[in-house]
Amino acid sequence: MKKQITRLENDLKTIDTLREFDSEKEYADLILEKMGNFGAPLAKFEGEFIEVLNGIPGEKVRARIYRFYRKKKQITAGIVTEIFEPSVDRVVAPCVYFGTCSGCQLQHVRYDKQLEYKRQRILGFLDDYDLIKNTHVLPTIPSPDIWNYRNHARFTVRFQGQLGFSNRITRRFVRIDECKLMDKQINQVLIDLQDHVSETSNLSVRVGVNTKQQLIQPKLNNSEISIETGQKWYQETLLDHNFRVASPSFFQVNTLQAEKMILLVSELLNLKTDEILVDAYAGVGVFASLLATKVRKVIAIEESQSAVDDYLQSDNPIDNLEFLLGKTENVLPLIDEDIDSVILDPPRLGCHPNVINSILIKKPTKLAYVSCDPESLARDLNLLVTGGYKIKNIQPIDMFPQTYHVESITILEIN
Repeated sequence: MKKQITRLENDLKTIDTLREFDSEKEYADLILEKMGNFGAPLAKFEGEFIEVLNGIPGEKVRARIYRFYRKKKQITAGIVTEIFEPSVDRVVAPCVYFGTCSGCQLQHVRYDKQLEYKRQRILGFLDDYDLIKNTHVLPTIPSPDIWNYRNHARFTVRFQGQLGFSNRITRRFVRIDECKLMDKQINQVLIDLQDHVSETSNLSVRVGVNTKQQLIQPKLNNSEISIETGQKWYQETLLDHNFRVASPSFFQVNTLQAEKMILLVSELLNLKTDEILVDAYAGVGVFASLLATKVRKVIAIEESQSAVDDYLQSDNPIDNLEFLLGKTENVLPLIDEDIDSVILDPPRLGCHPNVINSILIKKPTKLAYVSCDPESLARDLNLLVTGGYKIKNIQPIDMFPQTYHVESITILEIN
């Protein structure tokens, strides 16, 4: 009970701070220009460009201005409150939380335009480097589902057990009773647990879209809860292959689109049965497992003990797949076999410099760089091209509809 009271007191302090903040409201009439890097158009305000959430380039709007500090730096941003001249690309956002939640940035934009914004986002970062600025980027591949596609949710818990999200600009907590991005299984869990999880401050829900299994963390002890929680792992099936996924392990959030991406990487790499393939940043071994039949040997590298254990505990071990535990920047230089192809699927920060250096020394014939961050992708592609690789194509693929995030597959070959 003491922890619950303390948490409620903290929430009330947050509300008081926001009320004080609200007492100094500021508005501005703005003309929205090009789309920024984070799903909001930019507008000139007080001599500098600021992000204006919930707008579309070309619109004339009135926006509420927010000034706040992040990492000791003052940031100014706007949120649209009134639209004077709407864009032809504007649609009615179906979610009642759109705008207040901020988890979706593009719900108000036609889906075909969302896909083009994502392509342009990649081009924008490529333009920072002379060697790759004129690289052609293919049209973004749409997601099979643009709603209810996410298999993983992380909820914030506030106000005596309410589940929701926090707005990234205002920091206000927003109670969520249905999220239109989440798989229907997750929304059912949300219904079952709403108002009953005050014993924790965060809740993670993961579901198997194909297996219907669930992982809900942490374990909850409230006797009013009727569903099982605290599972250590769940199973999912991709392209008829079973994978175990533990709570700390990475797995793509869009299951159907992940299957399409795997097939696309296989096709674009054009793997041969006599090749050695390295799957760097391998996770639970999705690429490694599903592409092993196409090559002589796969070497998978993964630093997460949890993810490696997931592969080792799976029901279908693969004879020509070797899993190496460790950081890619430490393990890749130690491989003394001749590598033919490499899949790089790093986290958002991109590849460690030692990984790029190892690639340039070993010179595998083909690379597939799978990226979720265009900025780090452009940086690494510039280094690889400088080192002698040629970009064959860049294929964006929409893993995250209604948001600014974009996945991409870049194929490179040695000159």
